[in-house]
Order: sequence, then C-alpha cells, then structure tokens
Amino acid sequence: MSPLHRLLVRALPLLLSALLAGCGAPAVRDPAEGDVRDAVAAWSRTPPAPLAGIPLEGWAYEVSAVRRDGDRATARAQLRYRLTGYDTAPAGSAREVLLSRDGADGGPWRVTGDRPAPGAPPQLWDQGPVEAVKGAHALVLGVGQSPQTLSAVAAEAERAVPAAGAAWPRAWAGRVVVLVPGSLERMAELLGRPAAEYRGMGAVTTGRVGAAAAPADRVVVNPEGWTQLSAAGRGVVLTHEVTHVATRTATTARTPLWLSEGFADWAAYRGAAATAQQAAPALGRAVRRGELPAALPADAAFTFGGDPEALARAYEGAWLACRLIAAKWGDATLVSLYERAGREPLATALEETVGGDLPGLTLAWQAGLRAELGAP
Repeated sequence: MSPLHRLLVRALPLLLSALLAGCGAPAVRDPAEGDVRDAVAAWSRTPPAPLAGIPLEGWAYEVSAVRRDGDRATARAQLRYRLTGYDTAPAGSAREVLLSRDGADGGPWRVTGDRPAPGAPPQLWDQGPVEAVKGAHALVLGVGQSPQTLSAVAAEAERAVPAAGAAWPRAWAGRVVVLVPGSLERMAELLGRPAAEYRGMGAVTTGRVGAAAAPADRVVVNPEGWTQLSAAGRGVVLTHEVTHVATRTATTARTPLWLSEGFADWAAYRGAAATAQQAAPALGRAVRRGELPAALPADAAFTFGGDPEALARAYEGAWLACRLIAAKWGDATLVSLYERAGREPLATALEETVGGDLPGLTLAWQAGLRAELGAP
C-alpha cells in the first residue's frame, strides 16, 4: 500500500466521524421556544369569542418559527380553518402571534395579539366585528355594514346560487360565501391588490384556477360599486361571480377568458329579458361606428385598470359568443365546450363539441353582432 493510500485509510474514519457528528447533532433551540409553541397551541384551541357567530371548525395555528426578545415573543404561524358546510378543505392565512410573560425568572407565556404576517392580506375579522347572515345557499359575512345591507346581499346570493347551478349542471358545492367589507379600500386589503383595480366593480371572486379544492373561493363585494348597481344589475353581478365559483374546478390556465367570463355572464343573463342592444351597449356603439371586432376578445382585453369602454366591449362580446353557442348548439354543448377547453386545446374542444373551428365560430359571432347590434 502506498503512503498516500495509508494516509487516506487512516483519515477516512476521522472524516466520516466528523461528518456524522455534524449531521446528527440536534439544533440548538431556545428552551423557552417550546413553551411559546405550547402557549400558542393552548390559545388557539378555540376561535376567539368575537367570531362566535361564524360557523368555524378545524381552527388551529401551526407555528413555523419563534422570535424572542426578552419577555416578549413573536410566533410566525399558519392559521387553518374551515367554514362549516362551505369549505371542502382548510383555508389558510399567514399570521404573527404576539406573546409576553411576566416575571424576571420567566412566568408562563400568554398571547397578547394576533395579526397578519408581513405581506399577507388580512382576514375579514381583522377589519372589525363580523356580522353573519346565513341562508339555505349562502353565508354572508360583513364588517361595517348595516343589517339591511347584509340581508339584501344575502337575498341576492340566495337567488344567484340556484341560477348558477341551473347553468352549470355539474357537481359543485351549491353553496357560496360572500364577504362584504366596509369600503373599497378594505376590499382591496382583503385581496392584496390596489384599490384602483376594483373601482366601479360590483364584486369579484377569489380562488385558484383549476384547483381540485378551492376552500378560499369567496365572492367579495365592493360596497361602493354595489350601491351604484340597479336591482337587476346586482343580480347579474352576483350570479356571474357565483358561476365562477361553480365552474372553478373545470377552469384552468387553458380556458380562454372569453369563454370563462362569457359563460358567467351567460349564466347571469339566462333568466333575464335583456336584449343584446340593452346588455351590450359599448359593443353596440362600436359596431355602429363600423368597428366590428376582428376576433373574439383576447385574454389581455379583460385586464382592469385600462380603458373601461374597451373592457366593457370584451365582456359583452364574450357573453354574446357564449349566448350564440348555446342558442345554435344547445346549453349542454356550451357546458361541454367549457369542460373540454379546460383540459385540451381549444381547437380540439371546438371540433368535439360544435363540430367547427375558431375561425368559423368567429364568423358566426361577427354575423350575430351585425344582426343584433348593427341597427339602433
């Protein structure tokens, strides 16, 4: 054996021993950290008293990190809970739990506060006392709203859920949670976006596209936009948003927005007597100016914060496209197209449902626009 080999043979056991010792050594943990975690666990066994009117279950804080500063501590945690009868999987929220203890020798830790983690949007109850209105199909939760307002929203939601279910005859929860914050700014806080993006809107829907379980799928009402709507307009807006909840698991990144937004509007207008002239005024003005759209609305056309007239034309054109498909090939064909478009190329989905292609559908849509919107 060469001198080099002898050196390696002698050094290798020492090297392995050092590596194993380093890998196996337990992490040094503040002795009080376990007490902090225990205090958070004990505190979070039941929801806070102000939430007693909300049907909650599975309420728990999972601590991921603890930071101590003398007799004060901050625990970073993930709050998990379900709204009983509405959530199929736990909803989540990143939180910070504040604790303190009395006595120089270290008394028991107690929770003194709870807030959203930095960068995380708040929960509705972070904005004030929550009032709940529960119906057969909807749970409405509001902050800073009158009982009359919440009851009116709940009544619209009770009508919207069956309407969405009639348009989407596929399995879904058949129930919806509606949040009504105190202002446009409070709404934007809940959604973690600038308020300007929601100005003029009546409501929006949260949730993950294509998620098998979308527990946080909520309809969030913009109280300022809501008051500007007529009674009929409120029904259309809420049914549109509830339809997004109903179709959530069939909607993926493949689904073109003209189909998802148009389907939601088609569901909302199904029971109404509105004509194309009445329900598509912006697009009607464009068609009468000779500005017939060259194609179905692109996804980018549905972006908020730009030209409101262009945005209105995109929504109206999407609705009329879905309305055309349902009128020409049947409601069931439109539903089937929606399902297929979420899991296969649009060209394939069109061929398997309407027996045509996108250029052919576009020509039929354009002809309908001329016929219905071309003359006052």
